[in-house]
Amino acid sequence: MNLPDAAQLLQYLISGLTLGSVYAMIALGFTLIHNATGIVNFAQGEFVAFGALIAISCSTTLGLPMPLAVLIAVAGVALLGAALERAAIRPARRASVITLIIITIGASIFLRGIAMWVWGSDALPMRYFSGDEPIGIGGASILPQHLWIVGIVLVTMAALWVLGEKTQVGKAMRACAVDRDAAQLVGIPASRMVMLSFALSGMLGGLAGAIVCPLAMGQWDMGITLGLKGFAAAILGGMGNPVGAVLGGVLLGILESLGAGFWSGLKNAIAFAVMLIVLLARPSGLLGARGRQ
Repeated sequence: MNLPDAAQLLQYLISGLTLGSVYAMIALGFTLIHNATGIVNFAQGEFVAFGALIAISCSTTLGLPMPLAVLIAVAGVALLGAALERAAIRPARRASVITLIIITIGASIFLRGIAMWVWGSDALPMRYFSGDEPIGIGGASILPQHLWIVGIVLVTMAALWVLGEKTQVGKAMRACAVDRDAAQLVGIPASRMVMLSFALSGMLGGLAGAIVCPLAMGQWDMGITLGLKGFAAAILGGMGNPVGAVLGGVLLGILESLGAGFWSGLKNAIAFAVMLIVLLARPSGLLGARGRQ
């Protein structure tokens, strides 16, 4: 066990906050679809991978400006999410929850195969948004990309809050999440809200992939680990609770970073250990309702 000094501890916290911000974005994607349909979308990790790979292709291969590359990646994955709902989920909407979850697993495998066929098996680099000159803070160093990640995540979360609390579309989505049948009775197009939730989930996954790939590089199978960690964050915070998804993502990122600092080599094990502990001790998560259907 390695005991870090104050500067190293600060460095771990900065890294953990960056990782946690990405996990929070992915967990929010899980939450949106779970609230709309009651299922867990295990293709969420592939949304992240496609966001990273499309952004790399647009910025590196095509030479497009970085903002435009990220925008195309986010829009493309949002369309992918809507297409997944329309082609795979809607035709089986009367099936059991387990069947729908299995469909998302099949979609995940299919999308992973498409990604490998299009982009190959090599890890692909992407340039930083604004250089790689580190900034010193209290003995620790932070890359500008870390600031971009945290800033973009904060702006995105604020935009989602405005959408959910201040717009008719957001209120309609919340109504469908509370009681889909009652929402349909008052004229809310529930099927359209479900498609919108998949599109927004794809947007969040694509954005997470686009902003993290300068640090992690893009690869066809990167969505497996990131998707599972986002799922672990959603479980930790309380599945179906957006605030819990954010809290779970940040906590998981910090725990993972600190754990890697104290016990090197256990970084990837920590997320799943935390998920198992939460499932055993408090299945509803930190902010989830205690009662279960």
